[in-house]
Amino acid sequence: MNLEALLNRIPVVEIFGNKNPEVSEIVFDSRKAVENSLYVAIKGTVSDGHSFINAAIEKGAKVIVCEDFPENLYQEITFIKVKDSSKVLGQLASNFYGNPSEKLNLIGITGTNGKTSVTTLLYDIFKNLGFQSALISTVEYRIADEIFPSTHTTPDVLTLNKILAKAVENGCEYAFMEVSSHGIDQNRTEGLHFKIAGFTNITHDHLDYHKTFDVYLKTKKRFFDELNPEAIAITNVDDKNGNVMLQNTKAQKKTYALKTMADFHGKILEVDFNGMLLNFNGKEFWSTLTGKFNVYNLLLAFAVTIELGFQEEDVLKAISNLKRVKGRFETLKSKGGIFFVVDYAHTPDALENILDSINEIRTKNERLITVFGCGGDRDHAKRPEMGKIATRKSTLAIITSDNPRTENPAEIIKEIEAGVDPQNYSKYTSIPDRKEAIKMAIKFAEPKDIILVAGKGHEDYQEINGVKHHFDDKEVIIELSQLMSK
Repeated sequence: MNLEALLNRIPVVEIFGNKNPEVSEIVFDSRKAVENSLYVAIKGTVSDGHSFINAAIEKGAKVIVCEDFPENLYQEITFIKVKDSSKVLGQLASNFYGNPSEKLNLIGITGTNGKTSVTTLLYDIFKNLGFQSALISTVEYRIADEIFPSTHTTPDVLTLNKILAKAVENGCEYAFMEVSSHGIDQNRTEGLHFKIAGFTNITHDHLDYHKTFDVYLKTKKRFFDELNPEAIAITNVDDKNGNVMLQNTKAQKKTYALKTMADFHGKILEVDFNGMLLNFNGKEFWSTLTGKFNVYNLLLAFAVTIELGFQEEDVLKAISNLKRVKGRFETLKSKGGIFFVVDYAHTPDALENILDSINEIRTKNERLITVFGCGGDRDHAKRPEMGKIATRKSTLAIITSDNPRTENPAEIIKEIEAGVDPQNYSKYTSIPDRKEAIKMAIKFAEPKDIILVAGKGHEDYQEINGVKHHFDDKEVIIELSQLMSK
């Protein structure tokens, strides 16, 4: 693509050199520069891309986009000065791939919990309605029926535009993507044209990155602040910060709730481990999903689909045919009659939601055993909170490892234990080896008891000291249940 077309709608401070060379590729990692590529120098938190301009030129880059011109300006290289390289990268990526987000109905879902569930539910709803669409989630990326492994909750903006361009090429009309706080903060959604933005909830998470809850909240809000007037913003007004998301948005405002008045209102009529009888906007239907948190997820998916112009009856029929999202309240039953729930819950709020959902369903004759941990090199403040919640709401809590990364698992467990109330000391034990912890839960359990294995959900690895070892909670549960029933 020629540079003039690539710079369409992009504010440029100054250009030095040839104003219209052909660009073969855009890169922001100097190591990936190729002949005739354009290199964007970004000032990151760890390193400054301006330090690698010469390395990119040596690899063949012919255009450099930067915030500060280097000392040496080469005549054969085009240098473009901009105010914010990180933001410009998104606009360049959109232009380079033909602005695919403008050719799709792009829906972005943000919030602490529920992003993966809502985007996946939307993808499946639209499949049931007969439409091809794209999915960009923590678990996987999908273009129509093609599946690709996921690398980030919100991939970098070049990868995003590449996926969306392929979706357009494959005839997709809709794309559903998770929008993480990291992605917003690092401008990974810059230049994308969102038709609808949905907010699930916001609770204590990612404070290792954002440092304070206020910064985390404002980062989420920024996604809505930057929507255009033609977009639609849908927020959960049962969440105390739900309306904060709408304060400065130019988008059309819509709301959903279970407890308060809203544009989209839901009620739980019946619930058990097999599913729920629900009422959305006065219409009853059955869902195989279970748990109050899933009612919110379904209600947001319902609201998005209605706002895209579909009839309520058609949408509810499509919702009734949905299956559970991988690693989200997945249930298994052993030959010995023990009931297992595998869930990704790895924040205090998510853990409390899943435990509350199980406690609402169980008759209290069954015991609830919870196996959980906290990831290493992440938010320390949530660890004692999760220890307090798990021991308060379970018959027995077994604290174990969950991706310790570079931290000592025993130290993580100590921080979790610090939150346990004195009256609940007898209700927990700790076993650092996750497989042994699940084994202990099965040994302790009797027929009809419920074992919740929380924190990893769809993940099939344990990350220890930079190495990912294969570990799948569901596989381990099936293997140990079979061995121990012999």
